[in-house]
Amino acid sequence: MFARIRHIVDRKRSNKGSNKASSRMLVRIRALLRSNEFYLIPLALLIGTAAGVVVTLMAEIAQIAHVLIFGIPVDVRLSANAYVSPWAALSAPALGGLALGMMEWSRRRLKISSAVDPIEANALRGGNLSLRDSVVVSSQTLISNGCGASVGLEAGYTQIGSGIASLLGQFLNLRRNDLRLIVGCGSAAAIAAAFGAPITGAFYACELIVGVYAVGSAAPILAASLAGALTAQWLGGAPYSLEIPKVSSVGIEQYLALIGLALVTGGVGIAVMRSSSMFERLFTWLPVWLRPVLGGLIVGAFAIATPQVLAAGHGAMVLDLHHDMTINLIALIIALKLTACLISLASGFRGGLFFASLFVGSLIGKFFAAVLLLISPSFAIDPLVAMLTGMATLGVAIVGGPLTMSFLVLEMTRNVDVTAVVLAGCIVTSICVRFMFGHSFSTWRLHLRGETIRSANDVGWLRNLTVERMMRSDVGKVPSSTTIAATRREFALGSRPGIVVVNNADEYVGLVMLPDLFSSDLDTIADDIQVIELARYTDIVLIPEMNVKSAMAVFDEAEAEMLAVVESADSRKVIGFLTETFARRRYVEEIDKATRGVLGALS
Repeated sequence: MFARIRHIVDRKRSNKGSNKASSRMLVRIRALLRSNEFYLIPLALLIGTAAGVVVTLMAEIAQIAHVLIFGIPVDVRLSANAYVSPWAALSAPALGGLALGMMEWSRRRLKISSAVDPIEANALRGGNLSLRDSVVVSSQTLISNGCGASVGLEAGYTQIGSGIASLLGQFLNLRRNDLRLIVGCGSAAAIAAAFGAPITGAFYACELIVGVYAVGSAAPILAASLAGALTAQWLGGAPYSLEIPKVSSVGIEQYLALIGLALVTGGVGIAVMRSSSMFERLFTWLPVWLRPVLGGLIVGAFAIATPQVLAAGHGAMVLDLHHDMTINLIALIIALKLTACLISLASGFRGGLFFASLFVGSLIGKFFAAVLLLISPSFAIDPLVAMLTGMATLGVAIVGGPLTMSFLVLEMTRNVDVTAVVLAGCIVTSICVRFMFGHSFSTWRLHLRGETIRSANDVGWLRNLTVERMMRSDVGKVPSSTTIAATRREFALGSRPGIVVVNNADEYVGLVMLPDLFSSDLDTIADDIQVIELARYTDIVLIPEMNVKSAMAVFDEAEAEMLAVVESADSRKVIGFLTETFARRRYVEEIDKATRGVLGALS
């Protein structure tokens, strides 16, 4: 008996010692990661490898689902088939939509908040993502794509890649800037693995997820992209890789026509984003669980006309790159695919428009080249170059990221001449969309939910730096009937910048600055005049929810050095005060932290 007890005690001591050793190791790892960004590279490689595995697995599951549901050959993409069974085309998206509709109905009934995507997480939450929510979103994306809805898997890829990265970053207690960077690594690896394009993945993260081209973030993001692309290649190949035939060089005379194409795709992109809210309103009259069922039936009906509207469109794009098509057929596919995408998203299917925009853009380029050939045969452009330009520029219009799309073309073609004209077109499209619309599709959907962000630039710290966090609560108060002399006796000169004047109900009526209170001009009449006579800013106050930027705007408008803070917009009860000097100092400190994070310096 005693021997057994001794054995149990020894084992507990051993486990306790092992736990302490593990804890010390974890502390050392955290210290290394916080001491130098170089140590983020191994973590980025780990995240990239994990993202590559998950992307490959999701792509294989989606393809197996297409084979089993639609009865297509194993080695053929769903959208590349010339024909699908009308029964499967109608029933599969409808049943998949029913499953998604019931999931959404359950979420609302249980009052579970919506999942946060990587852009919103990095812009507002310092990179904090829920892995559970990311798994749910990725599963819903897989269901949507697997049943044939007109959406891509890339949103699910980036969501799960970023979710894994955020979980590791939170576990290792990374700083805010480092956590945002690691989330970018997860997204970069996912896109690199999907397209077999590491440079594209890296610039996708910089432009769309992190929001800046930071010196310190280059190495970890590139490491994650390479790891993701190589892992996917080793496991069987990138699911969205495209084999582009040799492209002819582009003459100077063709630049003008291709810039015109860029303006056209910019207009199409704006029309698509504007139409998204209109399509959503079309489904609001239905119960939430029934919306994706109807959307699935409509998409299925389109698929009977042409299977190219199904799923992301990767197979259809590969097919259309190498085949001649009539102008009428191209226009029909463009119209049906765009409508199917908007209906899928508006009705409740999960997914992205990344690859769909590339597919439709390539068709717009092909259509543009064919029309130009009819109008002026002597001014014809290479249809393949036009397809690549249309693909990249519509991607910029809807997804964003001109350098991302340009490097995607470069990694596909290995042709610098073609990439140069594509880059010019992407810049033109980006300027056009920003000037006329101001959003990418991701940020536009956030805008429809009430958010004001236009990119993944970190503005969360600005929202978190509120008046409530900066104010001092040791406010000096005096009743409005108090004389100047009595107030002088209660508050010494230099003890505080000012005092608040309140009425009998303890409500704010004004602010008196101490230099004004102790002015020598008032010495002879201090016993006869009430302090209310010196009150300023009677209608100007701050409320706790204001962020520092809004507070500074109030200071500037009032030309005030100090302002009182009241409970709310409806209450005049004073709870503190804030000085302009302190607010500006805190704002500059946070700006400095953000700038050092961009430049790669230790913060």
